[in-house]
Amino acid sequence: MNQNRIWLWIVSVLLLAGCGRSNEPVPKQWLAENTLFTSYQETPKHLDPASSYSNNETPWTYAVYEPPLKYHYLKRPYELLPRTLTSLPKVTYISAEGKPLPPDAPAALIAESWFDLELKPGVLWQPHPAFARDAKGDLRYHRLTERDLRDKNKPADFSETGTRSLLAQDYAYAIKRLATTRVKSPAFGFLSEKIVGLQALGETIKQHDQGLKQGLHARQAGVFGELPWIDFRNFELEGVEVLSDLKLRIRVIGKYPQFKYWLAMSFFAPVAWEVDAFYSQAGMSRRNLNLDTWPVGTGPYQLTEFVPNARMVLERNPNYRGEPYPCEGEPDDVEQGFLKDCGRTTPFIDRMVSFIEKEGTSVHAKFMQGYYDVPQLERGEPGVGYQVSIEDGSGVARLLKDRKIQLPNTIQVGFWYFGFNWLDPVVGAGRTPEEAERNRKLRHAFSIAFDIEEYIAIFEDNRAQANMSPVVRGVFGGDLIRTNPVVYNEASGQVRRRSIEEAKRLLAEAGYPEGRDRITGRPLVINYDVQGVGPGYQARLDWVARQFAKLNVQLEVRNTDYNRFQDKMRKGAAQFFFWGWLADYPDPENFLFLLYGPNAKAKSDGENAGNYSSAAFDKLFEQMKDLDDGPQRAALIAQMVRIVQTDAPMIFGWSEEYAGAYHQWLYNGKPSNIIRDQLQYLRIDPALRLERIEQWNQPHRWPLLLLAALVLLLVTPALHAWRQRQRQNAFGEAQPAVSAQGRQT
Repeated sequence: MNQNRIWLWIVSVLLLAGCGRSNEPVPKQWLAENTLFTSYQETPKHLDPASSYSNNETPWTYAVYEPPLKYHYLKRPYELLPRTLTSLPKVTYISAEGKPLPPDAPAALIAESWFDLELKPGVLWQPHPAFARDAKGDLRYHRLTERDLRDKNKPADFSETGTRSLLAQDYAYAIKRLATTRVKSPAFGFLSEKIVGLQALGETIKQHDQGLKQGLHARQAGVFGELPWIDFRNFELEGVEVLSDLKLRIRVIGKYPQFKYWLAMSFFAPVAWEVDAFYSQAGMSRRNLNLDTWPVGTGPYQLTEFVPNARMVLERNPNYRGEPYPCEGEPDDVEQGFLKDCGRTTPFIDRMVSFIEKEGTSVHAKFMQGYYDVPQLERGEPGVGYQVSIEDGSGVARLLKDRKIQLPNTIQVGFWYFGFNWLDPVVGAGRTPEEAERNRKLRHAFSIAFDIEEYIAIFEDNRAQANMSPVVRGVFGGDLIRTNPVVYNEASGQVRRRSIEEAKRLLAEAGYPEGRDRITGRPLVINYDVQGVGPGYQARLDWVARQFAKLNVQLEVRNTDYNRFQDKMRKGAAQFFFWGWLADYPDPENFLFLLYGPNAKAKSDGENAGNYSSAAFDKLFEQMKDLDDGPQRAALIAQMVRIVQTDAPMIFGWSEEYAGAYHQWLYNGKPSNIIRDQLQYLRIDPALRLERIEQWNQPHRWPLLLLAALVLLLVTPALHAWRQRQRQNAFGEAQPAVSAQGRQT
């Protein structure tokens, strides 16, 4: 080994020992900026508002796009507010003769509901090349060639941008575009049954697109099969009328009050025809220049960087008008500091940088170091996990407390439940009144035996709430029902689950004393269908088996992949099953329709997975769904709940907690699985963040210094031997030493 190399190695180790942190996932200069850092687990597939629906896409879609309505950030129960509108939509009911009806008109008389929307003036689109115009006023980038696009991979590669005001026509264009055959919209099927003429438009667009494809094939034109643009301005939609540049009317079939919630979803975000035309040019899609990758909106942020499987960056939209932070909320919001920014203009944060992270351990490590302000913006599991760690007193608990990590929580607007198939002869409706009564007692026995509170304690770490009905807390009517009298006793203000002895009595009355058929003597076996669970789920399956074992009832687990499970549910072939539901919008209709007869899974592929059918329930549901929130609707909900509690078509299960995890320098973090535009309201203190990161991540130099010392110990003998060999001549004789002046001595 060369002597110079040896010393170079030693010096390098010593220099490394004197360096600062070498594993910073975020550059130090970024940490001092007004930027929020977080992570995402999976690259969004769709950022096009017509097709985007997945949870992991919402941090970007709701930051860029602006549907007409939004939810109040702080109030619970959830309250709708205008977003780009001057006020909430004005609703007018119309008879079959086309005449206006009074607001309290019976639903049976209402042929259409007209939703009139008035836009705020001066709302601007974000800067984008699709709006850029030349000196003549023509759109600059709408006749591009392959040569023009050769160095273009993102909107920022175009030298010029433009903008214009948001118009009612942009919302009309977006609604028409839901009928496109070019991208699949998960909302089109349902909305085509609600918006007047949308279904017919879908057929028209389908035929038009087929004609374009045939023409393209006949001419052998186009680049790599890319199709010409469909200009939706050229198609009429009866149910959408542009009354002026700032006024829009949407005509809905019959009475459907829940339509207002759809107006807060990204499906109703505006789309500018210029943007649609720009991205439809030949060569764009092959360069990932499309709405799925580069959304264009009027919201507080714009997507400026999209590196698949690496990083996504949102930056403040310079054209955004700004909206005030709310000044009202829940009673304890003042104490939690959620109202300190009352009236200040949002958004507060200039930029959000999100890094892809496939492993939860990496997210946790970087969050605890302070490099991520929040683990994942759209998920509540990390926050729940940290709360459990604090309660368990695990190793991370002290660190969470010392670093003052905020862990606010709420209950999800959704639930997990166990369902009985109403078509099954043993646990279902029954063919005769006698069978119906026996089967009902059997379901009551199972409902009592299933100790949901125990499940929550074991598997949810007490981070969930048992439900008394299918109407969960957080929506209108969710707090009306204190107990389920079939399963619980309430005395002196205390609610207790009925005893297992009572469940055994009901089991015997159902014809299965000690879990055996009274006539045949055979043991009662219940088939339990679950969806693609792995070995890690075995403990939960064992728990379910133990609940039945309390009654001496045997359980046969039928575990299949999700597709097979879905097939069995569609055919009505399951007997007892486990499933969940997460609300699309915070309304009791969105839960009670899970038990509405016409929504039966086996008959109509609806969301009534257990195929429950009750004429009395269905009649009340049809009255309730069309009512506005108020005493009359509350009374109907209470009646419906009593019916399903008595019939017990499902074990109502539990609603999980949804928790945030925010560092001490991040403010206004109030978690919710309904509100998706959270980024606009968050605020950070970059100076405090940088100070804490420096404090928490002091480099530990002693291991490197120790390594350097060990290297010296190991290298010194080798160096001494090498120098001895250098003094040897070829015959083994010692060479004379050389002085500093080069003379022999």
